Amino acid sequence: MGMSAGGRAGGGGRRKRRPASEINVTPLVDVMLVLLIIFMVTAPMLTSGVNVDLPKTDASPVNSDSKPITVSLRTDGSLYLGDQQVTSDQLIDQLKQQSQNDPTHRIFVRADAHIDYGQVMQVMGQITSGGFTHVALLAQQPQSGQ
Repeated sequence: MGMSAGGRAGGGGRRKRRPASEINVTPLVDVMLVLLIIFMVTAPMLTSGVNVDLPKTDASPVNSDSKPITVSLRTDGSLYLGDQQVTSDQLIDQLKQQSQNDPTHRIFVRADAHIDYGQVMQVMGQITSGGFTHVALLAQQPQSGQ
């Protein structure tokens, strides 16, 4: 009878294929994962330059409008203003210079967790006796489960 071998009436030609209109997101995901890893590695390096093992506390962070001045005290007793090492005799003069003689400028004191508490209080007392009224201690937030 009149049946063709291809099973279709009207010719045995192939159907024309259209190109896929989907976007291949695999390269995008690969690039984003590489960037995520790069930022995760470099972000801790962008914090302050002096390594101090801070104690942990549940206190909420303090919000401030101006950029605070950070005084760091390390285990070996060395004193840093920002990331510049100073002596205790230079501390008040350097603080006044950096705060532009503003006694209400916020000053953060960072001290290693294993340092003697008396040394921390001595530095804080020296700062407050220099006329500064907004002096605070810094601590790290504890990780969940500790």
